[in-house]
Amino acid sequence: MSRDRTGHFKTRESLYFGARARNDGRYIPTLVIRIEGEAGVSRQPPSIEVVRIRQLIEQQCLQLPATDGGGSSGQMEWIPVALVPARKGLPSASTPARRAVILPRAVVNFGLLLVASLATLSWPRVSGAAALGQPPLAACDYTRDEAALAAAGWKTAFQDDFSGTLAQWTTWTGGAYNDELQHYQGANLHVAAGVLTIAARQENVNGATTPSDPTRRSFAWTSGRLETTQHFSAGATGTPTVRMAARLKLPAGYGLWPAFWSYGDPWPTQGEIDILEARGQLPFEYSTAYWYGRGSGVNQVENSAFTVQARTSLTDCWHVYEVIWARDTLTFLFDGHAVDVKSGGWIPSMYRKQQRVTVNLAVGGNFFTRLDPALIVPGALQVDWVRVHTR
Repeated sequence: MSRDRTGHFKTRESLYFGARARNDGRYIPTLVIRIEGEAGVSRQPPSIEVVRIRQLIEQQCLQLPATDGGGSSGQMEWIPVALVPARKGLPSASTPARRAVILPRAVVNFGLLLVASLATLSWPRVSGAAALGQPPLAACDYTRDEAALAAAGWKTAFQDDFSGTLAQWTTWTGGAYNDELQHYQGANLHVAAGVLTIAARQENVNGATTPSDPTRRSFAWTSGRLETTQHFSAGATGTPTVRMAARLKLPAGYGLWPAFWSYGDPWPTQGEIDILEARGQLPFEYSTAYWYGRGSGVNQVENSAFTVQARTSLTDCWHVYEVIWARDTLTFLFDGHAVDVKSGGWIPSMYRKQQRVTVNLAVGGNFFTRLDPALIVPGALQVDWVRVHTR
């Protein structure tokens, strides 16, 4: 969630996968979906699992009418049509294709086998980062074992179960960075029944460009952002290791950007740790990253982002996202399972720096590629609890 990411996420090679959907015996127009990857620390190929492709096609197809006037029951049968190399002139993910290349079944099967093989290849990684693989299939609503955590020597330094006020937090008021579209305000934060809800709403308001820039401007979206009043530091006296965790249910919806992270000012001289960043239209994945620089406003970390592929929905289920911040490593956990370890690089430079925990829901921004603001939908990030432990 850094303040300057322009150009960081770069489009890589694309694959095109065509499909047609049958509804009550009738067919709707074929679409060709462009599957694209983003440059990141893993340097892995695009996310091209068959299930993922189906989800992307489904997002584009479900609302299309049947071509012969038949009604839409919403029960779709997905039939692979073609796997075609990326080339100039093919339609984008949001554009219905008027024609499709229909290949023999043997060719289609070979293409699917090729896709599966690519997904399992060992791709080179940037030095200083190591992925620990896909997290295991977990229960929909994960609950962390707090007793086991305490038995392992972790002491609670911060805890908010959202059963009262937001006295432990500072509310951000104003716009933000990264070309985001929302105005942050306290009215979008609601605590009830032990859950904090951060709502992204489509409404026109006027407000400060950022908290540090009072210049008034108009916004078409509002949302919420909280930062702890307390700072935390791995390497501070008696706390060589810091563990930050939150139990969250992410929002579903195109253009929504939920984040759970920590940072200090002046950015990025105190470092930044992105424990979770997600895109609302991709309910089975999120990313981790970190940022650091010796000078204000100048990030020196390259290719730190890593995408975690979950096997349960992040938008329908409660999950626990964590990072263990040590002298030389950042270990990221999903539902108690280590999914990414970043080491070396600029991580030792962050040791003993002061950071505050942040939870927010952004709308749009340069975390997305070729975002269409007209397609963004409202949504809400739910937070069950946020905790910080030391050891």
